[in-house]
Amino acid sequence: MRHFLFCLTVISAALLCLSACGSESINVNTSRTSTNTAANTMGNERASSNSGSTMGNMANSVSNAVSSVTTSSPESFMKDACQGGMAEVEMGKLAQQKAKNPEIKKFGQMMVTDHGAAGKELEALAKKKNVTLPTDLGSHKSTLDSLSKETDGFDKAYVNEMVNDHENDLKEFQKQAQSSSDPEVKAFAAKTATVIQKHLDAIKAIEAKMK
Repeated sequence: MRHFLFCLTVISAALLCLSACGSESINVNTSRTSTNTAANTMGNERASSNSGSTMGNMANSVSNAVSSVTTSSPESFMKDACQGGMAEVEMGKLAQQKAKNPEIKKFGQMMVTDHGAAGKELEALAKKKNVTLPTDLGSHKSTLDSLSKETDGFDKAYVNEMVNDHENDLKEFQKQAQSSSDPEVKAFAAKTATVIQKHLDAIKAIEAKMK
C-alpha cells in the first residue's frame, strides 16, 4: 500500500514537471514568434522608408535635369537680359513723357534708374566673360513702337505691358539664379530678380488702383 502511494506521488510530480516544461516551451516559442514579427515589421518599415527616400531622390534628380534643359545658357541669358533691360529703360522714358497718372510717371523713372544700373553691371560681367551684347532692342522694338503711338490709352497699355514683362522676366531670372552653370551669372540673376520682384509688386499695386 505504501509502495502504491509512493508510485502515485512520483507519477504526479512527473506530470507536473512535464506540464511546466510544456508551458515554458510554449511561452518561449510565443516570445520568439513575437520577436520575429516585430523584427520583420521594423524591417518592412525601414524598407519602406528607404524606398520613399530613393523615390524622393529620383524625383529631385528628374526635376534638376528638366531645369537644366529648360534654363538658357549664361551667354544667351545675358543677351536676352540686355535687350529686355534696354527696352525697360526706353519704355520708362516714354512713360515719363506720355503717362497721365503721376504714379506711372514715377514708376517709369524707377525703370530708367534701376534697369540702367543693372544694364551697366551686366555690361561689366559680359566684358569679363568675353560676351558681345546686342545694341538693339530685338523683339521689344515693336512693343516700344506700339506704346509710342498710344494717346488716351497709354497708361493702361503701359501698365499691362509692365505687368506681363516683369512676370515673365522674374521667372527667367529666378530660373537662371537657381540653375545657371556660371556662378557669376547666377549671382547677377539672383540679385536682379529681387529688383524685378520689387517692380512687379509696384506695378501690380498701380494696376489694382486703376481697376
